[in-house]
Amino acid sequence: MNIQTSLDIAAGALQLPQPYLLFLGDATESGFAKTAYGLRDWAPEKCVGEYALPAATVSTGLPALTPAEAVAKGARSILIGIANRGGVIAPDWIPALVEALEAGLDIVSGMHARLSEIPELAEPAARLGRQLIDVRHAPQGLPVGTGRKRSGKRLLTVGTDCALGKKYTALALARAFADRRVDVDFRASGQTGIMIAGGGIPMDAVVSDFEAGAAETLSPDAAPGHWDVIEGQGSLMHPAYAAVSLGLLHGSQPDIIVVCHQPGRQEMLGTAGYSVPGVEETIGLNLRLGARTNPAIRCAGLSYNTSHLSEDEAFALMAEESRRLGLPVADPIRGGDAFARLVDSCLA
Repeated sequence: MNIQTSLDIAAGALQLPQPYLLFLGDATESGFAKTAYGLRDWAPEKCVGEYALPAATVSTGLPALTPAEAVAKGARSILIGIANRGGVIAPDWIPALVEALEAGLDIVSGMHARLSEIPELAEPAARLGRQLIDVRHAPQGLPVGTGRKRSGKRLLTVGTDCALGKKYTALALARAFADRRVDVDFRASGQTGIMIAGGGIPMDAVVSDFEAGAAETLSPDAAPGHWDVIEGQGSLMHPAYAAVSLGLLHGSQPDIIVVCHQPGRQEMLGTAGYSVPGVEETIGLNLRLGARTNPAIRCAGLSYNTSHLSEDEAFALMAEESRRLGLPVADPIRGGDAFARLVDSCLA
């Protein structure tokens, strides 16, 4: 059995066996299937299909395949496409994952739980010679943050809540910068981004004292005209996940923030009774706290997740919000002139 962790990621040695069969487990909330959706949308060439338990109600729209069928189509691993509360591997998933090992697939996981510490998986993996690959564990030797001003330019996506488009926005902006021949790198700070980019640091797996230092490591000194577009995590207003958001904000030292929001979402994901804050409050709090390590920080605009709206509704809402806030408002997936204006504002 070969075990890979984010130590390999930090060393640039991570080799994920591709293509993937995306495992959806028993997910019933689309927000918790963001890993599967992210791979489908940003690395479709790496995905052959999906495999879900009978209780699941979410789908990527990819072909439903058994592990054996996926192997016949060339799959080399089953990738856990769930990012549930606590990052746990449910006992009900084990038989399906063992089935995948027996069919000839390795397992790739972005969960907090370590695959190698689950005997029901470790034993058959060792017996069959399969790989158990964890990407959500922090590398050793991360420094404490220094707050030292670094060369180069940085953009950080921040949000009013979890799972509403920070990764998608960062990827879309990095692609748009590259299309304009801007020297740019996408910096992944979560498991799905790492799986897409092939490297990064899973910030929610870092001990709190080293969060800012990890963010500094993720985005080191660069040429004056170089941009790092950094994937944000959580929300400064989330009662459970604000710590990772603050450490990433301070360590990233962003020159630019883009605030991500899903209009119409009422409660913060996974935390009943806590309402989603307004975008004005989110902008103000991020600028106030971000100014601690970069006094020149500014908000370049907002990215709205309008997947639940019709095209006409989405563009009308974003135009009205742009007028109200005095900033570009765009949905990076819909693109168009609104997104072009957001890119212009970021590079201004």
